Amino acid sequence: MIAHGRSDSDILKEIAPDESAYRSLTNSWFTHSSLLGTLKSMAQLKNVKIVVTTDHGSIRCLRGAKVLGDREASTNLRFKYGRNLKADSKNAIFIKSPQEYKLPKRGVTINYIIAKEDYYFVYPTDYHKYLTHYKDTFQHGGISLEEMILPVITMEPK
Repeated sequence: MIAHGRSDSDILKEIAPDESAYRSLTNSWFTHSSLLGTLKSMAQLKNVKIVVTTDHGSIRCLRGAKVLGDREASTNLRFKYGRNLKADSKNAIFIKSPQEYKLPKRGVTINYIIAKEDYYFVYPTDYHKYLTHYKDTFQHGGISLEEMILPVITMEPK
């Protein structure tokens, strides 16, 4: 909720206006969470091994990239699929043969674009509104080391 809801919640934006505050808020949540209590309880057991990871990373998006597509294009901020997608190649990778990237083939005319670095896609309609709304938010689905290299920790009781 903290990661995905920050762009849509005024209170989260106020509590965590920058990356440092966001990380502090996340740390505070974890310190007081039932998850930490569960991990501590499990540490008392013998022969327990816990592996913690995530399904994806995220990146702090700071730069908007204008994207064009039809009304049927997907809505994700860091990747899109649809017909006739257009964006600046400095900001996106274009995938015209999804099967080469092990992506689902959604039709003959459907292609993909994936945001590079810290870019996020914004349609021209209300461009400046959405540019401001999603700037400095944590997103996923693009191509960056932060999203593609996943942390993994294996824990065992001492």
